Amino acid sequence: MDEQPLCDVMETPAAATRAVISPDRNCCAVSVADRAAVLIDGASYFAALHGVLTRAERSITIIGWDFDASIQLRPQDGPNASALGDMLRGLVEQRPELHVRILIWSLATVHTPSATLPLLRGAEWADHERIHLKLDTHHPIYASHHQKIVIVDDAVVFVGGMDLTVARWDRPGHSLDEPLRRDADGTPYEPVHDVQMVLDGPVVGELCKVAHSRWYDATGELLSAWPAKDRWPASVAPDFTTISVAVSRTKPGFGAQTSVEETAQLTDDLLGAAKDTIYIEAQYFTGRRMGRKLKQSLARPEGPQIVVICTLVANGIVERFIMGANRERLLRRLKAVDRYKRLHVYCPVTGDDDRHRLLIHSKVMIIDDQYLRIGSANLNNRSVGLDTECDVTLIAQSQKARETVRQLQNTLLGEHLGVAPEKLQRSSLSGKALPQVINALLCDRKSLEPLDVGPGRTRPFPGTFLLDPERPLPFLDGIQALWSRLTRLGRTRAKKSSELPSTNNPIHKGMRK
Repeated sequence: MDEQPLCDVMETPAAATRAVISPDRNCCAVSVADRAAVLIDGASYFAALHGVLTRAERSITIIGWDFDASIQLRPQDGPNASALGDMLRGLVEQRPELHVRILIWSLATVHTPSATLPLLRGAEWADHERIHLKLDTHHPIYASHHQKIVIVDDAVVFVGGMDLTVARWDRPGHSLDEPLRRDADGTPYEPVHDVQMVLDGPVVGELCKVAHSRWYDATGELLSAWPAKDRWPASVAPDFTTISVAVSRTKPGFGAQTSVEETAQLTDDLLGAAKDTIYIEAQYFTGRRMGRKLKQSLARPEGPQIVVICTLVANGIVERFIMGANRERLLRRLKAVDRYKRLHVYCPVTGDDDRHRLLIHSKVMIIDDQYLRIGSANLNNRSVGLDTECDVTLIAQSQKARETVRQLQNTLLGEHLGVAPEKLQRSSLSGKALPQVINALLCDRKSLEPLDVGPGRTRPFPGTFLLDPERPLPFLDGIQALWSRLTRLGRTRAKKSSELPSTNNPIHKGMRK
């Protein structure tokens, strides 16, 4: 779908768009994607990434919360499917100019599902001078680096909610007996839904700045961008062409680094701008700041219908008793002001009991078919100003682009409801509000289940200020100062990129000619 950049005059008044998306307020830049596509679920993302990686010539940059080299990007290839680590090693051996850089949160070794020893001690696949596997300690105590970005040859970027780690691959059907949904040791895992976006064009340069800046903060190595070549995945048809894209970040205050809270401000501004429909897919739905904004919207006599898709039962003790309890308490606060009945919260299920749930790991927000936001930032407290995040927001400024956003929303909902997107499209043409359309399609099989929290407590769960804080905890400043000194002493400052000696700061623009 052809779309014009933000600076051009379009059907949507430019002034109105700029009032919502504003650089230095809720994004670091507004750029243009030549092509953009939404990759729904791990099978789609991993297959597209596989195709791009096989064409890499200069650089593969992986920024993540977690990483596990044992995963297969294409398990459907059977015995011939390579593990990701082996694939990366094979690529650098074949291409003498290719560098692979992988930067993972330092505490992934204790907090994430990936194998610990390969991250701590290294692995055979990573024992190569042009494979650089680093653990990032440049963060406040208890903060996590949560961005999920992959950039190939500085020409195409994948950004969204998925890490290259275990328990992420699944097909849109989320079948309970999917034979390929297994870890490397053959252990099956539960169905999981996630969303990633692939983009090329000028916006890749803006996302390179985000990734290169983080690499520099963690390693001291300056990276420079190369002239872009066509690396678009051949198997993916773009959903949009020439469309405006905003890039938003969260970075905690840390030493001389000032806090950046663009993603939280973006949430405020998008929710505040909504007129007709807010569609949300969220791993967590607990944020106090987001809750205040929704309360304001629900209290008004006229406002948008709000549809939230989230997991029925959270994983683990902490998530169930902190995130789960706070979600219920927030929903009670919202229901108390929802006198016009505009809030509708659903959980996907793949069967008839709690064991047959679908894990929602995606972070998606669609506003009035005009703004499509995908990224790493959760709707919890930590993503306000503690964890490091990156989101992209597509700005649909033409009728064709808005129709495409609606089609993508129907595809997501159709997957959860177990119906074809066309059925949702026909139902929406009846003039019914989105919740009415959804409720008419609910069933007892694979479907959505309305979440009813019932009466109970509304104040945040005790201990939330420790386990889900919005910003670094002040009383840890002394420990943090010691941690910073130790990490500075223990870190070997890397030399400038061996690919390209350059005095350019990675935050700056500039391409090697």
